[in-house]
Amino acid sequence: MSNPEKDPSTTAAARAAKVPRDKTNDYSADIASRRRAFVQEQTGVVLEHVGQYSFDPGVLPGNIENFMGVAQVPIGLAGPLRINGEHARGDFYIPMATTEGTLVASYNRGMRLLSEHGGVTCTVVEDHMQRSPVFMFDDALAARRFGDWVTVNLDSIRSAAQATTRVGQLKHIGQYAVGNLRYLRFNYATGDAAGQNMVGKATLAACQWIQANHPDHPNFVLSGNIDTDKKHSQINTLTTRGKRVVAEITLKDSILQPLMGVTGKQLFHARQISQAGAFIAGSSNNAAHAANGITALFIACGQDVANVAESHAATTYCQLLDNGDYYWSITLTSLICATYGGGTGLPTQRECLEMLGCYGKGGALKFAEICAGVVLAGETSLSSAILAGDWVSSHDQLGRNRP
Repeated sequence: MSNPEKDPSTTAAARAAKVPRDKTNDYSADIASRRRAFVQEQTGVVLEHVGQYSFDPGVLPGNIENFMGVAQVPIGLAGPLRINGEHARGDFYIPMATTEGTLVASYNRGMRLLSEHGGVTCTVVEDHMQRSPVFMFDDALAARRFGDWVTVNLDSIRSAAQATTRVGQLKHIGQYAVGNLRYLRFNYATGDAAGQNMVGKATLAACQWIQANHPDHPNFVLSGNIDTDKKHSQINTLTTRGKRVVAEITLKDSILQPLMGVTGKQLFHARQISQAGAFIAGSSNNAAHAANGITALFIACGQDVANVAESHAATTYCQLLDNGDYYWSITLTSLICATYGGGTGLPTQRECLEMLGCYGKGGALKFAEICAGVVLAGETSLSSAILAGDWVSSHDQLGRNRP
């Protein structure tokens, strides 16, 4: 007879109740209700609000598992924001999902400033998504020679990768040597999808072709971690991941002072101080708070919010012009966004993308320009509020929900 104290079947994990599943249809209102009832049985908590939603759970396969309800995040409306981009042109009303009081009001104020100047200019300057396998060899010489072989055989590698996708295009392969390893950073265009899964599948096919055709038949790991998926990295800041987008504007004191209570000269002086602070902190972003606007847009518009870890990285560059005007730019180096696939087709998220005229194929570059314009609006507002002395008072007025 087995000892019940040592029998794995009697452990707490084995005895714990299992989350309900339905092998016939695991995406129905009925199974979601059963999971909420299960939570009540296990914890005593009634999920009254989690269980209220307006869409058919049948649309969710591919987006979530063990569905039981929704997390309702309030959406505020900011704008209009006038954008002068290659893809986004005109006045846009921006949906921002957040629980942080003052955020929407602050961005709204920045949008007014930019619009009063005739709009913010936004440009996508680079666009590619990565996967970075690593191949292993006996020594560094063999690894270096492998890199030469990859360069010679790039067309065949590209064909193997692109055979797995209708829209993905392998643009180039970066190479990095460490000991007897050769890291390959595959760079793809991915259309209107963010593309992480797309490039993973394509790169696996390419690596299998390499392994079969290279004389050494080298072993590989599909991700050597220099693609830095959902992690900030300096390589992304330098070489881009997702979309590299610039938002820029030249501000005039005649508009700045009445709206923001500051001058271009004051902003430039503060920029010098902020630049030094970001340097000594080792910050991935020398701006104020790009993550706020990006996150609020991502939640509203069905983006993978974990990509904010990379997408918030930015570089601010400013000039105080001879006539006193203030040129202000921010470059988002690793903006990962999509208008097709992922969560973009879910009901509320699709509505928000449709508000912006960005839903579906052909919308990703437009959405990227909108994201950059929103970020710059937030930068101008927060930076001005800190200088003008109304940063704390604004949060006290709008950001407190306690007596």
